[in-house]
Amino acid sequence: MIFSSVTFLFLFLPMVLLGSVLSGKKYRNLLLFTASLLFYLWGEGGYTLLLLSAIAITFILGRKIEKYSGNRQKFLLGLGILCNLLPLFVFKYLHFTLSTLAPLLFSSGQISLQTENIHLPAGISFFTFQAISYLIDVYRRVAPAEQSFLNCGLYISMFPQLIAGPIIRYHDIAKQLQRRIITISGFATGAERFIFGLAKKVLLADTLGVAVDKIFELPLHELNMGNAWLGAICFTLQIYYDFSGYSDMAIGLGKMFGFTFPENFNYPYISSSMREFWRRWHISLSTWLRDYLYFPIGGSRKGASRTILNLLIVFLLCGLWHGANWTFIIWGLWHGTFLILERLMPTQQRGPLQTCLGWFYTTLVVIIGWVVFRSPSLTTSWEFLQIMAGHQGGMGATFFSLLSADKLLFTELLAGLLLALPTYPYMAKIVSHAAKWKPKGIITGILSLGRIGIVSTVLYFTFISIAAQAYHPFLYFQF
Repeated sequence: MIFSSVTFLFLFLPMVLLGSVLSGKKYRNLLLFTASLLFYLWGEGGYTLLLLSAIAITFILGRKIEKYSGNRQKFLLGLGILCNLLPLFVFKYLHFTLSTLAPLLFSSGQISLQTENIHLPAGISFFTFQAISYLIDVYRRVAPAEQSFLNCGLYISMFPQLIAGPIIRYHDIAKQLQRRIITISGFATGAERFIFGLAKKVLLADTLGVAVDKIFELPLHELNMGNAWLGAICFTLQIYYDFSGYSDMAIGLGKMFGFTFPENFNYPYISSSMREFWRRWHISLSTWLRDYLYFPIGGSRKGASRTILNLLIVFLLCGLWHGANWTFIIWGLWHGTFLILERLMPTQQRGPLQTCLGWFYTTLVVIIGWVVFRSPSLTTSWEFLQIMAGHQGGMGATFFSLLSADKLLFTELLAGLLLALPTYPYMAKIVSHAAKWKPKGIITGILSLGRIGIVSTVLYFTFISIAAQAYHPFLYFQF
């Protein structure tokens, strides 16, 4: 079940929202935990037992870690991390590992086990990282161990962010699990955030994704420089609106249920350096890797050489986290390499020209990385990049002629580029200033009606698109 499906929007979500109101404060967590398990059961079936096992192990070991100290405490933490990582390795990395080592392990050079048929449980990377962060926080005394299995289970399995994040730290919502207040204004804010996130997914990501699939599935001999660049730029926007749209919906849903989730994106495509990009892109993952991996292995405290090694380790694992494929590994190392170069060649002062050049360099690095990320193999990505550089490929339509021939794609691409800038916050700032004009009551009423009109229009076109379009899964469900 995905958030843009008819089943979720018109059956599951209304029933859970109604149940949350009727259940009252005493049974609200029980209802939401049950709904989260049903949500996962709907799409993953028997793998719900895997989720429940992860919850049970994390809950039990969390209480044990808090109880003991010294080597016994370290052993329990290591056991908890191992128990959570083992299923992730089996389901996500076993086949890749065996296929990579097959020439050494098997005389035929092929895998004898049918590991390629193992189904990857949705969201396993996300709930695994949440469980691990919980155990580490308890070990560090950042947060007390949860005494209620229900609350621990809800933290790990909460359906708004179960499948594709954002990755939430336990200490950020521990008090909200115990007590939270659902207000009309908070519910309205959450609903608006959900609607805009849904629109990002349906109106932008899905439409751009159609063009991306067509271009990346073209035989390389039919690809030319124009449509190669078009495909790369469309995917750059598609993955942003797909993932940030899901994050917006998760944050909005959380708000509707009384939770405040952390922001996960902050207009990453306006970044003028790769360091800035990773402060704006998938914030919950980048900060998780920083706090639970980069700092523990030494961070930047042990000299330049060790810092370089630590960054390479972190971004190697960041690439692997996204998938068991060499394309993801190279994508991670590509980003890590430029972060290292920026550390070795820091810029002290940044004027307008340097900022502009920095933006151009960062955008080019990111686009090239997304081509590798999207390609099925390193060979394909290399050939695709060569075509983008004009070294290969046949003669064909130019970038702009392709856009002029497809008015819908041109409109979607233009809207995607504009909304990737902080256009909405800028407009909200203007509106907040306008609300102070006199007569204040009339101006506020007009602005409120205008806001309702915009949200209603966006929702109307989103529902039309959901009814008309084919099924498009979220890209980050595979991670």
